[in-house]
Amino acid sequence: MSSNENNRGLQVTPSGEEGGAIIVTGAAGFIGSCMVQYLNELGYTNLILVDEFSRADKKPNLDGKKFQFTIEREELFTWLYSTKPKIDFVIHLGARTDTTEFNYSIHQHLNVEYSQHIWNYCTVNNVPLIYASSAATYGDGAMGYKDEHTLCYDLKPLNPYGISKNEFDKWVLHQEDHPPFWAGLKFFNVYGPNEYHKARMASVIFHSFNQIQQNGFVKLFRSHKEGFKDGEQLRDFVYVKDVVKVIGWMMQHQPASAIYNLGTGKARTFYDLVKATFTALGLETKIEFIDMPEDIRDKYQYFTEADMAKLRNAGYNEPSYSLEEGVTDYVANYLSRNRYY
Repeated sequence: MSSNENNRGLQVTPSGEEGGAIIVTGAAGFIGSCMVQYLNELGYTNLILVDEFSRADKKPNLDGKKFQFTIEREELFTWLYSTKPKIDFVIHLGARTDTTEFNYSIHQHLNVEYSQHIWNYCTVNNVPLIYASSAATYGDGAMGYKDEHTLCYDLKPLNPYGISKNEFDKWVLHQEDHPPFWAGLKFFNVYGPNEYHKARMASVIFHSFNQIQQNGFVKLFRSHKEGFKDGEQLRDFVYVKDVVKVIGWMMQHQPASAIYNLGTGKARTFYDLVKATFTALGLETKIEFIDMPEDIRDKYQYFTEADMAKLRNAGYNEPSYSLEEGVTDYVANYLSRNRYY
């Protein structure tokens, strides 16, 4: 299953040409709404957006964007099987992403069972599929960060969210029947516009910006692990504009079906991240260190870095935003102006 036939002949056509629609799940959320905007920029407006649309704090994420209509998340499959629309592609970004939610049944329903229904629909109806996996599947990183399929069976994620994502990856790899093209993308630490609604789960940049505005300094977690100084915990921070660009490229080129990492390939410290935020605001860096909450202390990743060789070998060669470039764009063009992408 790691590399079924190349599907470069299956091209999705922009709106205005003959063709079906693109389904985007999680479309009102952070990455999903950025995906909708990027698809609009590529000329796609025949979009079916799936999410829970009752949340008022998500509504601005979709203002000004072009799409055909919206479907409530739990009504999607009833609607698909009753109306039988022509679907050209599914981009499945919807999930319960809260790493502090420890009720596994919630993750099981939304991240495993719902995703299985998406997979089965795409398989039966011959629809290509891209879905969001996560770097949370790698756990503490003891086994490295290579996106090899055999590694999925040995990984030990640190929280129910990561477990659910890895369970779906493993389920996918067991399937004999599959969509004509599929890709599971292991997102690393994604940041960028349209995360205003995410509260505690928003990026460190978002929280840093707000702390600077309110207090003039940023609080960072102390290290509770030997070998890591305070503020020198390392993550692979990837700008959301790079994430949606990769998805757009995969939709058009459809390389070998597989699970792929999606990061920058370069780990950076939280100190670097906060410093870049201060620099983007033209301010001197001021940081105070606080203890990490005990409920996440033993579930915390101290180092993540995507091995990007598989995606590069598949043909994707676009440069990614550096941490400083991404943070500057996010702070100057979105956070400082309270704007959305």
